[in-house]
Amino acid sequence: MRVILFAVVCFIAIQSNGQYKSFLLTDNGDTLNRLDNNNLKQGRWKIHVNALRAQPAYDEEGAFKNNLKEGVWRKYDMYGLMFAQENYKWGNLNGLQQYLDQGRLEHEENWRSVDPDRKFDTIDVPDVYDQYKIERKIIKVESYAVPFGEWKFYDPETGRILRTEHYDALGNLYIPKKEGLPVTTDSIPKKIAKPKAVEEFEKSKKGKKAIKVRDGMTG
Repeated sequence: MRVILFAVVCFIAIQSNGQYKSFLLTDNGDTLNRLDNNNLKQGRWKIHVNALRAQPAYDEEGAFKNNLKEGVWRKYDMYGLMFAQENYKWGNLNGLQQYLDQGRLEHEENWRSVDPDRKFDTIDVPDVYDQYKIERKIIKVESYAVPFGEWKFYDPETGRILRTEHYDALGNLYIPKKEGLPVTTDSIPKKIAKPKAVEEFEKSKKGKKAIKVRDGMTG
């Protein structure tokens, strides 16, 4: 009975995946690593990446859409421990990326992806010195993924933030204007009182025409 049931599941899966050139079938009937008739990767994939130079081997899993990574992808080391969770759009990093050290957060990145079919992109660039001032720019697309927003680096042992980096919409690293303490009457410079003699002199001259003085200059 189990053999018949498994055969039925396989038959249904093969029928439903007739548009695919190749795929893998899991024990529960799910399909993985689907390659369509145009040789484009589609749907869920699990990939093993061999070690290369200083980079150890790892496994990654996520989804493809027309041969491009899309959505959440996770990477696992040789012991099965996740060390990265990345987000993709149009095959490029997009949004929040998290990287771990022995299961503990080591740093976070933010990226902005651009549609690879677009030759130009319209972006809003906030003023570094005025957070309320925004300039809209049209730029030629040269890189389809750039750092954007806040990056944080942590001490994996304590979770304490070690440093923070900020990137504008063009991928440039910058130091944002520091938000000062709330303005209070104590923080406003006080007006220095004028000496009494000066006040009396200014009062006596108030309303009178200024006396023109020769300074020896010619012409």
